Amino acid sequence: MSTAADATTPSPPALDAAQLAEAFALFSRASEELSTAYNALQAQVAQLTERLTMLLGALPAGVVVLDRGGKVVQVNRAAEALFGADLAGRDWAQVGRALQATGTPGEVTLPRGGETLRLALSETALESGDERILLLHDITGTYQMRLAAERNERLAAMGEMVAGLAHQLRTPLAAALLYTGNLRQAELGAAERAKVADRAIERLRYLERLIRDMLLFARGDSLGRQRFNACELAAELAHTLEPLARARQIDFRCECDCGDAAVHGDRKAIAGALTNLLENAIQATGPGGSVGLRVALEAAAGGAVPGLRFVVRDTGRGVPPELQSRLFDPFFTTRADGTGLGLAIARGVARGHGGDITLRSAPGQGSIFTLALPLAAGGGAGADAVPET
Repeated sequence: MSTAADATTPSPPALDAAQLAEAFALFSRASEELSTAYNALQAQVAQLTERLTMLLGALPAGVVVLDRGGKVVQVNRAAEALFGADLAGRDWAQVGRALQATGTPGEVTLPRGGETLRLALSETALESGDERILLLHDITGTYQMRLAAERNERLAAMGEMVAGLAHQLRTPLAAALLYTGNLRQAELGAAERAKVADRAIERLRYLERLIRDMLLFARGDSLGRQRFNACELAAELAHTLEPLARARQIDFRCECDCGDAAVHGDRKAIAGALTNLLENAIQATGPGGSVGLRVALEAAAGGAVPGLRFVVRDTGRGVPPELQSRLFDPFFTTRADGTGLGLAIARGVARGHGGDITLRSAPGQGSIFTLALPLAAGGGAGADAVPET
């Protein structure tokens, strides 16, 4: 049964043929414009893809694109030359096993054939978080040039110290010859003969130590490297040097705030450098003074990899400003029995491991030597970094 409302509801106007034709024409034009725009976009994408492919192929650095799961999505020719042509679809965790960490952050080695390449490795995540891009630069030639430059610097320094070397060798050698010459005197008693022989042996041992230090300085950091715990090394140094400090009535303390942080390097050379710093601190400190060794993580600025600081602090006589710049020069010493090579060797060891040694001192206010080294990869970087004090 119809109601009054049903009777008054207007029906939609009917479209005539002209209106339908016009609507169809508008739709056709819009479809054609969309198709044209889509084809233009496809052409631009193809052009950009071609350019990107050419760019990746021309790059001398290896480029590896990984998906969220760590699978290789795309590589360029340089990456294929490093790892082989069948990288796509492989798990990067398996491919990357061939890379070995070095003592320098961001640098790895890759055995290939009969040689070992040194690569600079960097990683960047896309903003979407779906993919990561690895960039590998072959810096083998640069690294070899750097080693050659460091060796040339050491050789140049040795050339400059030839005159000083002659004096350093002549004095103890002349003393040893004098003492051994006295041994030929028939009137010498057994006690006097033993005393003269001891003095001659003492001078000859000094010569031996001088020549050993010269060889260490000339060789630089060329021994094998290993991963070791920094706090364990500090504890060993404290165990060795605390009795020496106690014998001189000096308070010796050792603190380590770096947890399980590790260093990758020549453990013996680094221990020798720190021993030299600690022995110098003990020699410079009088009875009643104090010497301390503190190991802590160094806060890194600008997102850099944090490092370790071995801080040797003493309350000794201090170093005058005019001598501080010369302390690390070969054969410069303020001790009568010093060879003048200990600090030069220590700085060479630090720089050979990618670090350095710095000094803060003032007369009458003691000295602070800081040996800074980079952390080993995965060597406790998550620990709380301590700002420099």
